[in-house]
This record gives sequence, structure tokens and C-alpha cells, in this order.
Amino acid sequence: MKLQHIKIDDLKTTAINVRKKGGKDIADLLPSIRSLGILQPLLVRPNCEGYEIVAGQRRYHALVKLSEESEIEPVPCIIMDEQDNAKAIEASLAENVARLPMDEIDQYKAFSALVKEGKSVDEIASQFGITERLVEQRLAIANLINPVLTAYRKDEIGAGTIRSLTLATKRQQNEWWKLFKSEDEYAPQGHALKEWLFGGANIPVSNAMFDVEDYKGAIVSDLFGDERYFADTVKFWSIQNQAIAEAKERYLANGWSDVILLDVGDYWSSWEYCKTAKKDGGKVYVRIANDGEVTFHEGYLTEKEAKRLEKASNGTEPEKPVERCELTKSMQNYLDLHRHSAVRTELLAHGDIALRLAVAQIIAGSSLWDIKADQQKANTDAIAESLATNKAEDRFTEERQAVRDLLGWSDDGADTIVPAKNDWQRQNDLYKIFAKLIELDDVNVTRILTFVVAETLPAGSAMVEVLGNLLNVDMADHWQVNETPTQSVFLDLHRDKEAINAMLKHIGGKHVADGNISATAKVQKKIIADFLDGTRKGGKKANNGNWQPRYMDFPMRAYTKRGGIATIESWKAVKKHYI
Repeated sequence: MKLQHIKIDDLKTTAINVRKKGGKDIADLLPSIRSLGILQPLLVRPNCEGYEIVAGQRRYHALVKLSEESEIEPVPCIIMDEQDNAKAIEASLAENVARLPMDEIDQYKAFSALVKEGKSVDEIASQFGITERLVEQRLAIANLINPVLTAYRKDEIGAGTIRSLTLATKRQQNEWWKLFKSEDEYAPQGHALKEWLFGGANIPVSNAMFDVEDYKGAIVSDLFGDERYFADTVKFWSIQNQAIAEAKERYLANGWSDVILLDVGDYWSSWEYCKTAKKDGGKVYVRIANDGEVTFHEGYLTEKEAKRLEKASNGTEPEKPVERCELTKSMQNYLDLHRHSAVRTELLAHGDIALRLAVAQIIAGSSLWDIKADQQKANTDAIAESLATNKAEDRFTEERQAVRDLLGWSDDGADTIVPAKNDWQRQNDLYKIFAKLIELDDVNVTRILTFVVAETLPAGSAMVEVLGNLLNVDMADHWQVNETPTQSVFLDLHRDKEAINAMLKHIGGKHVADGNISATAKVQKKIIADFLDGTRKGGKKANNGNWQPRYMDFPMRAYTKRGGIATIESWKAVKKHYI
């Protein structure tokens, strides 16, 4: 069985339900569900029209009734497998839920106490037989100010209102409370409250982190209140983002290990983090509300990071937290293949180095040294297609044909070592090949050896980095990011927002990057693309096709300090032998 939230329109009653009478007698359930929501999940099983309810018919009818008053969120349901025993599951759920405090505030206190004892959200949900979503909803009450909590317990405020207010900042809650207590003004509730909180159309001047004199636009005054609002939100966000970027730099300069910017409008779930001092590696999390308000949560780590730190403190040596790498596996694969292609093509012009590399490979390998070309295995079709348009690949293919011509190989496959790309095999007549090599001069033999060595250079290996540095490979001679499909694949594969912002700074300058620091990754990548195709002027060598991301440097450079990039780590491990 599995626990899942299902839309109410996808739920249907069933004839097999044991309750034949009173299924629609829901008067006693409505107040509880209206206030607390569904505590005990419905028991359902799939059918051709969605899901049929095995147990929970009255709860379902109560939800249908409540849907006439307001929108109903997806319903927590346990989906039965064929081998599940419905009576046993329902009995277990009933027993667990019976132990759950029957008031939202009491539930919050109970769950909060368990969190302080080190219990995770999923562990609490499992203990009571409820959904993780319900636990998170109750824990969100920690974000409410005391007057709102008190009013709720006195039934002055409905459950729907406090659920919306858990998503609000403290300032927004205080403003709403002032409206609620006012005899002359209206405090929005329901859908209007969410619009009031998240509409983002009205940005108060008080939310600016910058000197208002720096804003060169109109400001609208509220004739019936003390607040003023920015009329030009685009100008506001440009300056606000600059201020956020400066604040981030100050935190880092002040010794904080990292500053994490949440996406605009993202909710700060305090229960998912552990308070951690700066000296112990605590980070700063920045919440940016839709109305421009910025809140800095200083000194936190995720639960996983905090537990890892705690385990390390119990050992003999402190363990360095594992940072999330700025490159995905597919992005690393993309970079490995294109860098490999450029290096092995450059190697074609350096038979002396190839000869020495061949000798080293023979010594380091076994007595049976197989010639096996790197398969250039791409993680996705898009990466494979991008490699097919790589200039270095075209040059390498031309050299492959030249080697075939030198050896006198026909295209009928009868005596072909390379019938297709990357397919060196030990299936040819050794004596015939040797006889042909004797006929060739040293220059051409070395040329063939060089090609074989280059063909057998493993993609993503430290040797690619060694040769790239030794040969001073300039990726701009082989790979241009502003070409199609290179640009789209390269940018699509990049996911890390912090690294993308740093790349935007690299190509467009600090002012552009800081001015878009809270923009989505998609928006920032679009700005980079505009620099590359010339739509936006002023990028560093972007408009003439010479700009290269740091990932294409030899040695490779990162855009963040988090580490974890395999290419960089492999070079660090071997560079002492060459520098």
C-alpha cells in the first residue's frame, strides 16, 4: 500500500463499502473536518474512473459538502494493493489517529516536541499513521504570531485563515492583525487573503533594502494609510536584487559558510532546518516574498547536514559536509565528452607525446594490452547530437579515414579494424598489418600510432586534463557555446542557480548578475543566451563567439566554492606530477 494525495473529483463511492446506511449522515463530521482537515486517510483502490473508496465514505461526503463552501485540497488516501487486508489497515489507522491530539495547536505542540527530540517529518507521520503533509501543515503553525494563535483558539478566526497566515511573514501577519482589529478596515480572508499575501502587485516602500532615492520611478501614496508603493516593479526588483547581492557578499565576508537564496515566493519551513552557529558551519537562508520583503534566517543547516555534523563531532576527526555539486551528472558527461574530443584531436599533432603515452600505457597495463576505443557514451540523445556537430569530431573523423587509407583498408569490412566509429577490435591478420607497417616510413607509422593513442584516450579521465594542460588546448578552437545546438544543450543541462548567476556575472558583468540575483534560473539562462546570440550587447567576447565558460578552461574552473566536480578533483589529484 502507499499514501497519496488525490483530487476529490477522482474519488468515487463503491458498492462494496460495508456501511449501507448513514453514509451521508455527516453533521457530526463537518465541524471537525472544517477545522482540522482529514486526519485519518481514506482507504481506496484504483478503478477505471480513478479510485473507489473502500473505507471513509462519510469523510468523503463531508468533503463534498465542504467543497460547496470553498476549494478542497487533494485528499490523503491509502491506496490498497490487491493483497492488502482492508479491515486490518483501517483498524491500524483508527488506533494510531486515536492517539493524536484533537486540536491543531495541540497537534503542533506534540509534533514540535518530537522534532526537538530529533524526529523527522516522515517519522512523525509514520508514528501516527497520518500523511507527512498534515505534519508539515501543523508544524507551520510555529510561524504564527501569538495574537493570531490566541484569536484562533477563541474561535475568532477560522482554520482556513490561519493556514494561509502560516505562509505569511511576521510583518504581513502584523499588518493583517491590525486590519482584523480595526473597526474601519477589512481584513482579507479565504482566496482574498492569498491574493493579499502573494499577489505581489503592491510593493511597499518599507520593503526596500536600498535608499529610496536610488529608485528613479513613480511612488504611489495611499491616501487612506501611511504606506507608499513602488509604481515600477521592474525597477524596484533590479535595485532590490543589487541590495540582496550586496547583503550576500557581506555575510560571506563576515565568515558565514554559505548564503542560500530561496526562489521568490518560496516558503521558509523552519522545522526542516536545525539552528547552527556560524562557527559550526551554519548558513544563512534568505526568503524573498512576492511583495519584495526580504528575511534573513541566520545560522541554520538542513536536518541531514546537522545530523552529519553531529556524527562527525562524535568521531576522532571532524567530517567535512558533503556539498551539492553545481554540475548534474548529465552536465558533467557533456563537458567530459567535448573536452575529451578537443584534447584527443590536439594530440593528433603531437606524435612525440602520443609515443610516450603509449609506452606509459603499455608499462602500466597487462601483458595483453588491448586496443579499445573510448565509446563516447552520452547520457542523453541531446548530448550525442551536440557532439556530432563538434568541430573537433569532424577533424578526428577525417584523420580516421586518413589512417585507413595508409593501412590500405577497404570499405567492404573484410579486413577493417575500424568498420565504424570507435570500434577497434583484435580480429585482423597480425602479419598482414605488420607487413603494411614495414612498408610505411617512420612519419606515417608515428601518425597511425598517434591516432590509435588518441582514439583510446578515456573520456572524463584525469589524463584528458593532463594533456589539455600540457598541450595548452584552447577550447574556442573546437567548441563555441553560441552555436546551435551547442548553446541550447549546454544551457538546458545547467541546473544550479548559484552557478548560473555566477556565469551570468562572468559573461555580463557584476551589475547584470546582481540585478537578476533572485530571478529564476530560466530567466538568467535566457539573459546569457541573449548575450551569446548578440540580442544583448556588452557581454565579454560573447558577441564575437570567443567567450568560453570556465568549465571549458584547462584546468577546469568552477563557478562556486562547493567542490564536488569530478574533473577538477581528478586534476588536483595528479597535477603535482606536472607542475
